[in-house]
Amino acid sequence: MSKVSMAAYVAGSVQGVGFRYNTQRQARSLNLTGYAYNMDDGRVEVVAEGDADAVEQLIEWIKQGGPRGARVDQVLTEPRPLQNFSQFKIKY
Repeated sequence: MSKVSMAAYVAGSVQGVGFRYNTQRQARSLNLTGYAYNMDDGRVEVVAEGDADAVEQLIEWIKQGGPRGARVDQVLTEPRPLQNFSQFKIKY
């Protein structure tokens, strides 16, 4: 089982709609670590680490619109070096 780290930059109506909390719940259910963070430009940055298939599942969930109430217009992803987070957190 290979561990990967992926960053996703999510644009759309994704702040103030519970996006980070729902992403955290989804990530934890997939046994992923990392964080979700509201960026100053209105996007949400999601960094997820764990099993490659689980990371892909989370990215797909985000691309399909994430939680109800959110509107995802664009998702840009890029691989990241592993940072070995202890859990999936909401970063402020």
